[in-house]
Amino acid sequence: MRNFDFAPLMRSTVGYDRIGQIFETMERAASSDKYPPYNIVKKDQDSYEIVMAVAGFAESDIDITATHNSLEVTGTAREEEQEVEYLHRGIAGRAFTQKFELADTIKVVSASMENGLLKIALQREIPEAMKPRTIAIAKPEEATS
Repeated sequence: MRNFDFAPLMRSTVGYDRIGQIFETMERAASSDKYPPYNIVKKDQDSYEIVMAVAGFAESDIDITATHNSLEVTGTAREEEQEVEYLHRGIAGRAFTQKFELADTIKVVSASMENGLLKIALQREIPEAMKPRTIAIAKPEEATS
């Protein structure tokens, strides 16, 4: 595991305390299992979609949990009903957990499944308090402390 020193970057920033944790999570994700395969699509400036290939899973086999800054998709493998002799088994049906770190302004909007693809819609929602605003410069006698 690499160690990053963010001290030089932190000299001119405020409130980026989580940046080290985010990089550690990303590094763990890069070295972890890549199953099931997925795409992250930017649909427009504020809309994204995660598309996961979950062939062999039903909607009831998949749990999606969204918290403040993360999204976790878990698939539970089903027991096979009958003994089958596979000559080749290319469709994996094993259990999985896939985690995604989300920015503070990204919200999970919906999820759907069609033709073995799980689609999770994400939307950037910037609260009024975070939107740019003009700050008036007050005269010394008008300034409040």
